[in-house]
Amino acid sequence: MLAAAAPAAAQQYPTRPIRFIVPFSPGGSTDTLARTLGQKLSEALGEQVVVDNRPGGNGDIGMLIVARAQADGYTIVLGYIANLAIAPSLYAKMPYDPVKDFAPITQPASSPNVLTAHPSVPAKNLKELIALAKTRPGAVNFASTGIASVGHLTGELLNTLAGVRMTHVPYKGSGQAITDLLGGHVHVMFSGFSSTMPHIKAGRLRALAVTGARRSPALPEAPTIAEQGFPKFEATAWYGVLAPAGTPRPIVTRLHDEIVKALRLPDVKERLGNVGFELVGSTPEQFGAYIKSETAKWAKVVKASGAKPE
Repeated sequence: MLAAAAPAAAQQYPTRPIRFIVPFSPGGSTDTLARTLGQKLSEALGEQVVVDNRPGGNGDIGMLIVARAQADGYTIVLGYIANLAIAPSLYAKMPYDPVKDFAPITQPASSPNVLTAHPSVPAKNLKELIALAKTRPGAVNFASTGIASVGHLTGELLNTLAGVRMTHVPYKGSGQAITDLLGGHVHVMFSGFSSTMPHIKAGRLRALAVTGARRSPALPEAPTIAEQGFPKFEATAWYGVLAPAGTPRPIVTRLHDEIVKALRLPDVKERLGNVGFELVGSTPEQFGAYIKSETAKWAKVVKASGAKPE
């Protein structure tokens, strides 16, 4: 009887509102993606998908809520690379297991960073920046939103591959980091498109490269780091929808299918593309394998950088 109950529940799913946890504050890129998907899921499923921001603990509070939730498809989360792939190698102990405690649904999108420089920096492209860093070891610095953030580790990855030593300057968020970059107090920064695009268009910052595998439609004139001498370089912020481990497969499949359909809608493509998202829509199996591969990749970078939790 219990074996038959799960498929029957999945066929009727959903029959009440779905809670979509965002482990960060409203207004950021994770929140934008969740609210865009939540709206489309509400329309497709016929039940309200309620975005619930649960910031705190660098995202751990929201992730833990879902890890402990009932595996019935009524609580899902929009995870982030920092929580799913970087944190395991940064912390000796975590309150949840990114692999064992969740059922992957899909990776809806990724977001490459853009490497920007203050106009006073005498470098028009990445090759010139690397040449400058080689002639002045440690003198060139790069800002980030915090130790072991995606921007920090992207800079450390470039340090390793290019054989240079740019100095990391961590901040406690993007606001002050961008302010100091605009003021010329720091030289360069790896940051998201949404926070830097207005300044690039206004000429207050210079775009040197994007960190994805291909050029971004949001900034097509900026070459990738791979194009500029590092063919294997790829470092993107990415996002994933997950449910608690043990969620019935038919429910995971239903959520996956509806999210992928939403990602193909013209208005969704336009809205998310304008703020630098690259849409993915992987299968649950592909996303699960991707989490494991990214965890292994960034573990090497964390170890080489010597990054410690703040």
